[in-house]
Amino acid sequence: MTSEPETGMELPPYLVPHSRESIRILYADDSLLIIDKPHLLLSVPGRHPLNRDSLITRLERLFPGVAAAHRLDLDTSGILVVPRNKATLVAINKQFQDRTVLKTYRALVYGEVKDDQGQIDLPLIRDWHNRPRQKICTETGKPSVTHYRVLDRQPSATLLELKPITGRSHQLRIHLMALGHPILGCDLYAHQKALAAAPRLLLHACQLTFKHPLTQGNLRAYSPPPFDITGLFTLRPG
Repeated sequence: MTSEPETGMELPPYLVPHSRESIRILYADDSLLIIDKPHLLLSVPGRHPLNRDSLITRLERLFPGVAAAHRLDLDTSGILVVPRNKATLVAINKQFQDRTVLKTYRALVYGEVKDDQGQIDLPLIRDWHNRPRQKICTETGKPSVTHYRVLDRQPSATLLELKPITGRSHQLRIHLMALGHPILGCDLYAHQKALAAAPRLLLHACQLTFKHPLTQGNLRAYSPPPFDITGLFTLRPG
């Protein structure tokens, strides 16, 4: 099994939609920003000229020197920490590498998840022939672990709290698809019923906790998800 595309193969560029939503700044000091990223905004600029609009390029206009310490998928909304200088970037990166940054997500998934909590442990790798998708691969995939807990459930959908231990691209989406409960509105991994159940991906990074590199005090940021199980988005029957 190969993990690289065949020599000479050229794939068409993937052009992303452009978000018109504004960025919310939840916290700011001389070292870092805590941002609430809108849905359909790249975390960093893409390679294609038409994919240059991103969280970082927008922030650079107001805060020169910002850099990405981590990312959220295009379709995922929620909290990101953005360092404002190299020293902070190095310090935050180390916290992510040491897995001391606590990340919590909310997701509304298809169907009724039976277990109240559990762990998904499935290795992931880039799917070169179907980019930007990733895939499960037990031979060459990188270790990927997600903890989940049921917050509320109905026969048609379940609201989950997700705590990824690793931070692979599309990890939560693929893990929940593999569990048999794809995230509603997911255009990459959900079946047609789950995709049609919501007008956007119902995945939100709602909480981030880490140590401030200068003060060493804990910073905890929270952003409520823009959806719930009670019908903000109506689930279609069948």
